[in-house]
Amino acid sequence: MEKTKLLTITIIGLLLLNLATLGFLFVSGPKGPKSPHDRLEGRPEPKEIIIEKLHLDAHQQKEYENLIQWHRGEIRQLEDTIHEAKEKLYSELMQPEVNVKTKDSLITLLARSQKQIEETHFKHFEDIKKLCKPEQQEYFNDLTEELGKLFSRNKPPRPRHD
Repeated sequence: MEKTKLLTITIIGLLLLNLATLGFLFVSGPKGPKSPHDRLEGRPEPKEIIIEKLHLDAHQQKEYENLIQWHRGEIRQLEDTIHEAKEKLYSELMQPEVNVKTKDSLITLLARSQKQIEETHFKHFEDIKKLCKPEQQEYFNDLTEELGKLFSRNKPPRPRHD
């Protein structure tokens, strides 16, 4: 077989393979999260899990939605503060000499903001607990044992730095 024919057959084969791969990806659609707050397909959102596990009635679900809106707003503000502080902190590395006072104050701000995030999360669950009726307290206690798993599974694994 001529080299030209072999090359032509190889190119056509690769082209067909690429088209088949693209067709498969197009038909099956994206499987990842559509936005940072969406979950992977097949996994319910924590909100849905909490409503189900606590057996919240319609009124409680409305109140819970208000709690979620407050929580998201607070966390968003704190995350913005952290983002800005990190930008300022790491921009210090561009200076010929790092200003130690600036570095220390930014790290303190980051620590304080992270502490506020954890306090906000804790308050959010205290508010959810208050939302529960006495007969739902046992469900809440069961839920608290799962909180670590429930909210850590949606985060991608951390890259290793060897």
